[in-house]
Amino acid sequence: SRAIKTNQDLLPETPWTHIFYNDFWGTLLTHSGSHKSYRPLCTLSFRINHAVGGMDPWGYHLVNILLHATVTGLFTNFSRILFGDGYWTLIAGLLFASHPIHTEAVAGIVGRADIGACLFFLLSLMCYVKHCSTRGSSPSTWGWILGAGLCAGCSMLWKEQGVTVLAISAVYDIFVFHRLRMHQIIPVLCKRKNLTLFLSIGLLTCWGTALLGVRLYWMGNKPPSFSNSDNPAADSDSFLTRTLTFFYLPTKNLWLLLCPDTLSFDWSMDAVPLLKAVSDWRNLHTVAFYAGLLLLAYISLKGSSNERECNGRIIMNGKQNANGHSCHSEMEYKTLEVKSSFVSKEENGIKKHEMQKLQLPSTENIVILSLSLLIVPFIPATNLFFYVGFVIAERVLYVPSMGFCLLVTVGIRALYVKAQKRFLKNLVFCSTAALIVFYGLKTVVRNGDWQNEEMLYRSGIKVNPAKAWGNLGNVLKSQSKISEAESAYRNALYYRSNMADMLYNLGLLLQENSRFSEALHYYKLAIGSRPTLASAYLNTGIILMNQGKTEEARRTFLKCSEIPDENLKDPHAHKSSVTSCLYNLGKLFHEQGHYEDALTVYKEAIQKMPRQFAPQSLYNMMGEAYMRMNRLPEAEQWYVESLRSKSDHIPAHLTYGKLLALTGRKSEAEKYFVKAIQLDPTKGNCYMHYGTFQID
Repeated sequence: SRAIKTNQDLLPETPWTHIFYNDFWGTLLTHSGSHKSYRPLCTLSFRINHAVGGMDPWGYHLVNILLHATVTGLFTNFSRILFGDGYWTLIAGLLFASHPIHTEAVAGIVGRADIGACLFFLLSLMCYVKHCSTRGSSPSTWGWILGAGLCAGCSMLWKEQGVTVLAISAVYDIFVFHRLRMHQIIPVLCKRKNLTLFLSIGLLTCWGTALLGVRLYWMGNKPPSFSNSDNPAADSDSFLTRTLTFFYLPTKNLWLLLCPDTLSFDWSMDAVPLLKAVSDWRNLHTVAFYAGLLLLAYISLKGSSNERECNGRIIMNGKQNANGHSCHSEMEYKTLEVKSSFVSKEENGIKKHEMQKLQLPSTENIVILSLSLLIVPFIPATNLFFYVGFVIAERVLYVPSMGFCLLVTVGIRALYVKAQKRFLKNLVFCSTAALIVFYGLKTVVRNGDWQNEEMLYRSGIKVNPAKAWGNLGNVLKSQSKISEAESAYRNALYYRSNMADMLYNLGLLLQENSRFSEALHYYKLAIGSRPTLASAYLNTGIILMNQGKTEEARRTFLKCSEIPDENLKDPHAHKSSVTSCLYNLGKLFHEQGHYEDALTVYKEAIQKMPRQFAPQSLYNMMGEAYMRMNRLPEAEQWYVESLRSKSDHIPAHLTYGKLLALTGRKSEAEKYFVKAIQLDPTKGNCYMHYGTFQID
């Protein structure tokens, strides 16, 4: 809603350059309440969508699907570099294409940020791969590294985690292209003949540092701030609770990749209960996860000296096996020989660059790259450097899932190689096919949940009942299912009683159904939970004013008008509520005959009014106040302003018609009265004013 429907940066009247100064939600990036989510290229794509098809969701979804298809193709192409042509590349591509964890990123429009970042992530990586293969043999090699840097910058401008591709490129260069071990890295980089490698890694480091520095400066050198419900662990006073929970969350994310059985549109609040003690059994999952991760990384970095495997063929001590295929020594690329005659390239006259095309990395190399691709892009979401505004977000796993798919593929390949019997090999292939089919079916089912808001929120009740019931209440209310909506709001408050938004929404529902005393009760609870909730003050003041409690209403409106917009998640909505409070306070003064006070308040409202606020009623009341004070030129000016801002505003037609009649311009006045009747023939007030005009 805030990213598209109410985002002023998508509108044609807003200068497109604002996109580069505002965050993803249209708030000034340096504002204290900004999420600091700087994704201008994603917002620009939304603006293009809006320019072409307005608010028709079809076009937005089409772009997301096309982007996902493109990313899948690029990922499959990158897998060919690791696995060569054949089944393994196809398996990696199918796993990525069918994985259910991608549903939120593709089916949810705002998930486009992750898809776009992944697109340029892969483009940057592919450019760097090309740089590695041409380094030392072609002048164009530095053009490829320039392309890698530019694509990395674009990836970051789609979403922050895109900058991590530079680290992945360095891992590829060191562990895949050069096949170095940990203890070899520093000695190799120090050798003069490896100057180009050192230069490439240096350029990646410098460019990454520059991008992060500019990014930090552009957002005001301040981290974002989030509410307790967004990330409860970050708000915990206990260091033990924060530590145990933050260490556990990556384990939970990996489980979602492994077994995406339970998915949800929202994992905030209490969706993942905090780990408050060492005795919590979930700590066993944490220990198992990190132990397995470290063990896998250690084995891959150390390598195996006795038995190695090359694209599905076992190699003993660097010699070929019974199938006649071989891999070279540890400091060379392992080679997949297409024919046994390729064993000796000198004998067959094969040139070096032709053999290069046949060289494929070892299993250990692919595991290192896969782990890096799984872990490094996920680091920004770990709360390691700064707190994030979510507990778990499935869309954030879009880029890391590439590492997961590679890891699963290389694991399947290893099982296939180890299997000695044809039956076991077939079993591995059948199990893999079943996994891809199950992932695909789950994706189809999950897409069904994303067909409409009601189905989506109902699907999330078992994971995050408070948030799901609250959002479901909004949907049911929009469908005029009032009793069901009220029940949904009360269910949400049963699970989390201090949710200011839900208390406010329930109060609004009760107010719209003339249950004013109950509405006041919930508005006061909402204000108690969030003292800066201006909309609750606004509606409280309106109810009090209608009940004749003018002094209480005046105090409520005044208190609302004094609330600053610092550290608020949606400063635009806050400013709109404050402007409405001042408008109603001015009306209160107007009805009491204090026209000077009313004008003062109206002028303050105009000063605080945000761009998206509809000002026609405010301008019309300004004209009314001036007219009551017999300052007719000023009154006419504001009536004209009111009609200019909204040409079909009926009250302004009537009040301006009265002014024109009063100043003797009866023919003009009649036009405005007739126009008001034409705009709403059912409105008796229009006929009354026109009748009075005719009598006079």
